[in-house]
Amino acid sequence: MSKKTKPDQEREMEKQEDLNEMDSPEEKESKSAEKKGGKSKDKKKKPSCAEELEEMKIQYVELNNKFLRLFADFDNYRKNCNKDKIELIRTASQGVIEGILPVLDDFDRAMEAMKEHQADEETINGVELIFNKLFNFLKQKGLQPMDSKGKEFDTDFHDAITQIPAPSEDLEGKVVDVVQKGYLLNDKIIRHAKVVVGK
Repeated sequence: MSKKTKPDQEREMEKQEDLNEMDSPEEKESKSAEKKGGKSKDKKKKPSCAEELEEMKIQYVELNNKFLRLFADFDNYRKNCNKDKIELIRTASQGVIEGILPVLDDFDRAMEAMKEHQADEETINGVELIFNKLFNFLKQKGLQPMDSKGKEFDTDFHDAITQIPAPSEDLEGKVVDVVQKGYLLNDKIIRHAKVVVGK
């Protein structure tokens, strides 16, 4: 083997220096650390198992709390939706029934007029039959007439259109006459009774 001459050795050293210059700063640092026999500064200390377990416990508590809050919110939302749905079903026909109430008033007036003018019994029975069919259908839907005559005057149920001297002491502050019937739909007032109150 031929010995390398001094110029050859210098050329090799220059090549090595050029290669070292091409290395990234991280590679240079790791090479210098390897030369010194130490470890790279970039390597972080690994957490112990106890620390990892503690971290996981904290995460578990946070996630569990979030889940419980979300579940409670959803449960409240579901209950409110069901309540609204039931209320909607109960009062869905309210608008239609309110429109039919004047027809019921007309039936009442017609039957009173027929009795006053002594109409034949067959006519009265026929009108009563039609009225009862209609009223029974509405009753199935939850319609209830208010029983107001002789009862204590109550602004929640009654509209006083006038006051008259009470025919007797026991009728003072009570409903003496009903001008227009009041109605409830599934225990909800849809029309107040128009009444005459004794004073």
